[in-house]
This record gives sequence, C-alpha cells and structure tokens, in this order.
Amino acid sequence: MGSRYGGLKQVDPVGPSGEAILDYSVFDAHRGGFGKVVFVIRKDFDEEFRRKVGAKYEGLVPVDYCYQDISDLPAPYKVPEGREKPWGTAHATRAARSVVDGPFAVINADDFYGRDAFARLGAFLSSQGGDGGQMEFAMVGYRLDLTLSENGSVARGICDIDGDGYLRSVVEMTKLVRAGDVAENRENEASPVKVPLDARVSMNCWGFSAGLFDELERRFPEWLARRGGEMKSEWYLPFVVDELVKEGRARCKVLPTDSSWFGVTYREDKPFVQGEIAKLVAAGEYPGNLSAAFGR
Repeated sequence: MGSRYGGLKQVDPVGPSGEAILDYSVFDAHRGGFGKVVFVIRKDFDEEFRRKVGAKYEGLVPVDYCYQDISDLPAPYKVPEGREKPWGTAHATRAARSVVDGPFAVINADDFYGRDAFARLGAFLSSQGGDGGQMEFAMVGYRLDLTLSENGSVARGICDIDGDGYLRSVVEMTKLVRAGDVAENRENEASPVKVPLDARVSMNCWGFSAGLFDELERRFPEWLARRGGEMKSEWYLPFVVDELVKEGRARCKVLPTDSSWFGVTYREDKPFVQGEIAKLVAAGEYPGNLSAAFGR
C-alpha cells in the first residue's frame, strides 16, 4: 500500500502523459528483449490495477497477473493471529511460480531503474544456457549515493563483490541516510555504521533462472520455522540469494550501472521523480507518450 507514501504509489502518475513509474520499466524491459510481463499484486487491488495499468498493454505485450496472498503458505504453516503484513519480496516472487517457466527479471514496481538496467539484464539472461550444477543469477548494482532520498532514511542491500564481479554477500541495512561524504545506517542511533557512498547496492533488480522457484519452495518452510511467528518479519529476496551464493548453489554476477535510480518512498519524492523523468523525455530517452510509442 505504501504506508510512508500514503497511497497506491505503483499507479500514481509521474510522466507527462500520466505514466506511472512501472510503465517506464515495462517499456524499458520490452526494448531490452523481455517478452512477457507478470504483475504480482494484491487481490484487493486487482480491478483498479487492471483498469489503470494492465489495460495499457493489451495487444502490445503478453501480460499475466498473480497474487501475493498472506495465506499462501506451505503446510502445515498458518498465518499467525493478528498478522497483516505480507511476507516480503521472496514470497512475492514465489507467487509467480505458476506463470513463469524460463529466465526472468524481478523488479519493484515503484522504482525507476533506467534503460541500461534492462539492457544489461536482457543480455545476461539471453547468454545463459542450462543451470548445470550451479545456477547463474545477475543483479544490477547501483551506486549507493545515487539511490538515497533527501526525505528520510531508506533500506538498501549493501553488496560485497569479488574481483571477478560476482556477489559474495548482501547485507540489508534498513535506515541509511546521507551524512556528509559517507552514508550512515542508523538502525542503532548510538553507534551508526558508516558506508562509502560508492558502495554497490541491490535495488531489487535481479535476473534469475527458473530454478530459483524450486529453491524458494524448499527454503520458505525453513524460514517460517525460524521467523514465521513474528508479526512483522519479512522474507527478503536478497537473503535467499545470499544463502544460495554462500552455499555454492548459485553465482550472481553484479552488473554495474552508473544510471541514477529513483523511486517514491515518500510522497515528497514525487516532484523530484517527475522532474527527472521530464529531463529524460526532453533528452529523447523516452517518448512523451509511452502508450502511443510502445508498439513501435
């Protein structure tokens, strides 16, 4: 719902012809070689989402819908009494298991990733063969300083990358703010953790093989056994990738980009996003009306 934003930010218009951020992602993915779009939504948003978003793509690109349902749990687990919060990004990805059967990307609907991100992911996924003994994943890595908000703290996955460009680990930091020539994670106000501004971060812009779904099915019960009784615990996709990399089940190539990421974590972010998109349209990176240009 976007508790900090105050509304359904995924369909809030930010482009010159009423485009939402996710419209730019679909446009960029399409020209980056992706041939199908799957929207993971809540059932109570279904009618509004199909009308405001899905209808734009009829006849242009195949579209599927699936639902992140809080009760979509493996037996014998049940939703703890009183829990209302969804189970996180790994659970949302798992929701697509019945409609995705090949290489795929995962993104957040309210984040602007830029054309370069989808071009890099499309090229990477197109070059991969079978999984063999080790799954091959990819992650677009953004500079931390290009992903911070001036309107409050943000959560980011800080990446440790080896000399060959592969991910060693991801550390989730949930209260990052700019502090001069560094960033600080202020989860513990008494002892904030300093992070270089040029650190590469995960913005949930991933490329996966379909083998990920088997791992999600296997690991979800294990996570629920540890954390499922908590009212606000979330099963994050970077945690799953981190586990698979450390276990040697997968490698994850970090695809660096110096493109600016921007999103609407807070409602105060919206004017900035509108301004940045207007600049890209003026520079010819995007047409002034995506719907009119999409099929070309």
